[in-house]
Amino acid sequence: MARRISLREFQAGLSERLTSAKRGQTAQALLGIISGKDHCLLKLSDSGEVLPLPPLTNVPLTKPWFAGVANVRGALYGVVDFSAFRGGEATPRNSEARLLLIGARHGINSALLVNRTLGLKNFSQMREDPAASGPVSAPWIGTHYSDADGQSWLQLHVKPLLDDPDFLNIAL
Repeated sequence: MARRISLREFQAGLSERLTSAKRGQTAQALLGIISGKDHCLLKLSDSGEVLPLPPLTNVPLTKPWFAGVANVRGALYGVVDFSAFRGGEATPRNSEARLLLIGARHGINSALLVNRTLGLKNFSQMREDPAASGPVSAPWIGTHYSDADGQSWLQLHVKPLLDDPDFLNIAL
């Protein structure tokens, strides 16, 4: 039988894990997301906040993968449909879709629209999968991994993504 803990203990433990993640002490845990048909991993220190999809304001004369602008607690974020940006299908805007605020740590109000988040993934239980790795097409695409269930994962590097001229150029 599982040990019961109080809400106070749970919140204290969660707060401690989040604080250590922000300090970079949780190198073994990565955030898992689904974008299009791909399962992706991001470092917790780079992943930022995850939100249910808020209303988006369309921006005229932008590329089709630029989903619009979102108002998050009074700050405007440029939202990129990450699947469409990578050449896949547009992300369905449903109850599972999430907004991943990725740029705040780097001084950029940018967010990724993803199909869903999968929570924390233990990096120590993954192995590098060279068979899944093709030629690297962008500096923000990292190593391919497989988990114990055989699921392929693609590691994403946020800072190179935010520096990518293709990501920054939203104008038609």
